[in-house]
Amino acid sequence: MAEAGTGFLEQLKSCIVWSWTYLWTLWFFIMLFLVYILRVPLKINDNLTTVSMFLNTLTPKFYVALTGTSSLISGLILIFEWWYFRKYGTSFIEQVSVSHLRPLLGGVDNSAPNAANAANVDADSSRQSVSECKVWRNPLNLFRGAEYNRYTWVTGREPLTYYDMNLSAQDHQTFFTCDTDHMRPADAIMQKAWRERNPQARISAAHEALELNECATAYILLAEEEATTIVEAEKLFKQALKAGEGCYRRSQQLQHHGAQYEAQHRRDTNVLVYIKRRLAMCARKLGRTREAVKMMRDLMKEFPLLSMFNIHENLLEALLELQAYADVQAVLAKYDDISLPKSATICYTAALLKARAVSDKFSPEAASRRGLSTAEMNAVEAIHRAVEFNPHVPKYLLEMKSLILPPEHILKRGDSEAIAYAFFHLQHWKRVEGALNLLHCTWEGTFRMIPYPLEKGHLFYPYPICTETADRELLPSFHEVSVYPKKELPFFILFTAGLCSFTAMLALLTHQFPELMGVFAKAFLSTLFAPLNFVMEKVESILPSSLWHQLTRI
Repeated sequence: MAEAGTGFLEQLKSCIVWSWTYLWTLWFFIMLFLVYILRVPLKINDNLTTVSMFLNTLTPKFYVALTGTSSLISGLILIFEWWYFRKYGTSFIEQVSVSHLRPLLGGVDNSAPNAANAANVDADSSRQSVSECKVWRNPLNLFRGAEYNRYTWVTGREPLTYYDMNLSAQDHQTFFTCDTDHMRPADAIMQKAWRERNPQARISAAHEALELNECATAYILLAEEEATTIVEAEKLFKQALKAGEGCYRRSQQLQHHGAQYEAQHRRDTNVLVYIKRRLAMCARKLGRTREAVKMMRDLMKEFPLLSMFNIHENLLEALLELQAYADVQAVLAKYDDISLPKSATICYTAALLKARAVSDKFSPEAASRRGLSTAEMNAVEAIHRAVEFNPHVPKYLLEMKSLILPPEHILKRGDSEAIAYAFFHLQHWKRVEGALNLLHCTWEGTFRMIPYPLEKGHLFYPYPICTETADRELLPSFHEVSVYPKKELPFFILFTAGLCSFTAMLALLTHQFPELMGVFAKAFLSTLFAPLNFVMEKVESILPSSLWHQLTRI
């Protein structure tokens, strides 16, 4: 019995909420109609006449004072709203509406973060010590000759900036050279080649080095910049692998004979890892994905300490192509750790796996009626986590912004990282049914959860303010750099500012031109009430005169 009574009350409440939501306009017109019918017994006409006589006796000074007072009050409200927004990041009027009025109308706000989660977040954020704007080598960077240069031939645009290529030159000098290069003529030539700005000069130097000796770094340069197809690049990398393995074995035997030999062995190790990694990427690009996965796994087992190359991100992308989601989860379990620097690949891949479990049956309408299930809540939280780490990715995944070729270097949490991730992973999101729909429905809710000011952060350390400047250096000029979605001014602040300005202008005009403003006010009011008068005239003409007379006498 009690359940039946509770169900009836819930139905009654839902009916009231529905009527208030959709029929308030009808209620308004019904009330106007009743007021018009009862204008005689209520003496509305007499009251209006009295009011109009009173208004006609008022001087322009009264209207100046009235509009000035309205401008002052709206200005004070504007100042208070602006102060509240600067301190708390939201409008006071909106806060009151959402907190007190919305529950009365049947709305539920599920976006409030859990206090326990917030405590865990503070503990996790305190352990984050990653440099704000450190530039990282793109783990999935393309080949200059076979991909970047082909884009230039077709479009006439340069996909790489000078700053990006200069960073690559510094990386090559760090990884592929050492102090003992002067002892080997071919390596001495390549040491100068990596510092050359002119691509043709670098290629010529590589050929010159190969005439002297089988030089692994010379093959690397030719594979990266001279080869016009991936097949040609793979052939050159196989030649580089043969030469690099020989140098690695020789230096491995001498590495403990002194610091000089240790540096040479470190250089040869970097060269060998780079070659094997690029060979795996060639296999992936040529469709031999399983072979690429095996090569990456072997490389990670053979050199587990070289995490600077982020080979696991190449492995994640290849496993997603194979739809080996269990293997992807195993890799994430190893690398999605709080002590390791995060990346968009890790965060968004984790979100994709959780979205995959619910996205095929997810419906925003059904979720709003019944609420989110546990699995759906986990997926939404994973999406919020990913979006907070890099808020630029969703617009590329949802194709709200056009993609370009990714740069050779990326900035964590920046637009460059978002481009690099979406360029390779958009196909994987499209392959999971409903994943993009779930992302579309939930990603913007992240910004309501992030505390204000933005320096506090929520799940990660605060979003760096320098990413926009660094991304403009990394990305080509024809690309519109995406900036952090800043909190927009609430509607009531903009409304109050407009109202304050409008009433102040009316006060000034009424003070300067009282007669003209009086004529304007009368014309405005007559125009405003003209539709209502027209409707009432039509109603009087349609209804029978006897019925209308009886209604007016009620």
